[in-house]
Amino acid sequence: MISRKTLLLQRHRRKKRVALALFALALCGTGVFAGAGWVPPLLVLAWIAHEAWFSDHLFYAPEADYTYRFDERAEALRIDFSDDRLTLAAGAALGADDTLILAVGLRAGWTGRFLDPAVIVEADERRAPENAVGGEASAQPRPKRDCQTFERGARGVRYLNLTGLAEVLETDGLRLSTRHCRLEGAPRLWRAAHPDYRQKRLLVVAPHADDAELAAFGLYSQAKEVWIVTLTAGEIEAGHYQRMGLSAVEAARLKGRLRAWDSIAVPAWAGVPAERSIQLGYFCLQLPVMREAPAAAVPSREADLRDTRFFRACNRIRLGSDRDGIPSWNNLLADLREIILAARPEAIVLPHPSFDPHPDHVAAGEAVREALADSAWQPEVLLHYANHLHDNDRWPMGEAHTGAALPPLFAEAGSLLPWSLPLAPSRQIDKAMALAMVHDLAPPLPLKKRLRRALQQVLAGRRHPPYGENEYFRKAVRRHELFWVETVNRKNATR
Repeated sequence: MISRKTLLLQRHRRKKRVALALFALALCGTGVFAGAGWVPPLLVLAWIAHEAWFSDHLFYAPEADYTYRFDERAEALRIDFSDDRLTLAAGAALGADDTLILAVGLRAGWTGRFLDPAVIVEADERRAPENAVGGEASAQPRPKRDCQTFERGARGVRYLNLTGLAEVLETDGLRLSTRHCRLEGAPRLWRAAHPDYRQKRLLVVAPHADDAELAAFGLYSQAKEVWIVTLTAGEIEAGHYQRMGLSAVEAARLKGRLRAWDSIAVPAWAGVPAERSIQLGYFCLQLPVMREAPAAAVPSREADLRDTRFFRACNRIRLGSDRDGIPSWNNLLADLREIILAARPEAIVLPHPSFDPHPDHVAAGEAVREALADSAWQPEVLLHYANHLHDNDRWPMGEAHTGAALPPLFAEAGSLLPWSLPLAPSRQIDKAMALAMVHDLAPPLPLKKRLRRALQQVLAGRRHPPYGENEYFRKAVRRHELFWVETVNRKNATR
């Protein structure tokens, strides 16, 4: 089964190849009459321009509005906006930990078609309070400036994440300025009040090792009590290990063992006991296949394995399915039910069914729902995350350590309730170090991607953080972690 994102990427590459071929033919045809000596340098310049300014995987028209519809629990607040200054209207009040989302009309200028348009949010330097952001204890002063970046050529409604700036907005207001774009129309502000989910018992569901860290390291590293369950070993696409002289099967097995180890060891950096990190050892990209035939044993695509116990060696607890190790959907559901009853989570953290298109992520969410349907324990809420998008490979856009604006949304996704957790700078560094421990983010980039990154740094002003070469060091190390809250009906649950 080919995912929607794979089809979009294939179509994008096909169109790009056709366009480049037509461009090259046109140049060569012109060169026949005008002398062909200038054609090769022009082709090189065209390639450089493409890599620097036109190589983003953007599968939608940037001129379209994002189409969010917020849950009724997100309160629209009255605000004043004049002279680029945003203030609360008289009588409006905020809580320090409220999630704040600001809708703005954005229009990229001509430079914003080549350089990343951004909105800069600044507090009043004279009076901004010095306590820590978002309730996280820290001796560091509150950041007074943020920059949230959007797609090139953006024109329409976009959503800024102002979470963590409630006190500044309430007391002094915020100043909005732009880079390579301008603001149009009147902004709108939503406030969503939430309990502190860090104080609840959490179960983080990761389809692969590293998903928990990418989406929720800041959350689970502060949680009162947390369990982490990783569904697959992530053993496929092991070309990096084949370069060590291993066969394809040996490389897949080694990669799976390393990622299984990561799923247990990396959470320990955040203080999660090994007894509460569980690797289920199912096989990468096989969860959708398992779902289609729930009783069937579905082997690994590349590791020549039909037994989940191979990748469960690091687990500190034993599950019922360890008796046979059959990689089936029925065993996966039984594992999840067993873990849910043991952890008794008040909140389950899992992939979002609409935002995140990865086949294993979609199947992971469906497995959690099926397991809960027959479980005696029900959580209070589901906290959904997205580590991949259908339509934009760069989200969150912009540089590391900046805010995470809301992702693109153009299709009906129901009423959404965002919860954003601000992370102090020290917590962001800890998250970056956690990602640096993950083996799957360690291999160096291919030469073409390194050249592209160098060209974009010089010609487009894009900067990559120093923590590692993988793109997730830029995308995941942010001022915010973003989740979508779904309330669960616990009417029939055992307390």
